[in-house]
Amino acid sequence: MASTFFTWLRSPAAREYFFSTHFWGPVANWGLPLAALADLSKDEEVISGSMTTALGAYSMVFMRFAWKVQPRNYLLFACHLTNATAQSIQEARFVNYWYYGGREKKFGLDKGPVTQAIEESQAEAKKVADAKQ
Repeated sequence: MASTFFTWLRSPAAREYFFSTHFWGPVANWGLPLAALADLSKDEEVISGSMTTALGAYSMVFMRFAWKVQPRNYLLFACHLTNATAQSIQEARFVNYWYYGGREKKFGLDKGPVTQAIEESQAEAKKVADAKQ
């Protein structure tokens, strides 16, 4: 298998591939998933939910493109698969931190913002109902 690869590497087809956008486009794109993987260790406070969603959707669209284009661009597909996976993990971290009590656990608070808002609206509704009676 290695000899077949090295034979291909010396062929004109290999030179054509390495000097095409099918190779350099994905290579340039690898900055996105590498940055996303580096961000996985950062604090959840700095995650942008809207940007994470946009980058995940962008990568899913381009995964489809890389699969449908002929010839298939496996390097571009792998790049966007990696980015979509990293963005999905970031999105889960964001949702857990802001909506499912991750922030409260981190700071030792009792109630999350959603729970607190619900309790406040219930208390206000009770006051209005009591005032009508």
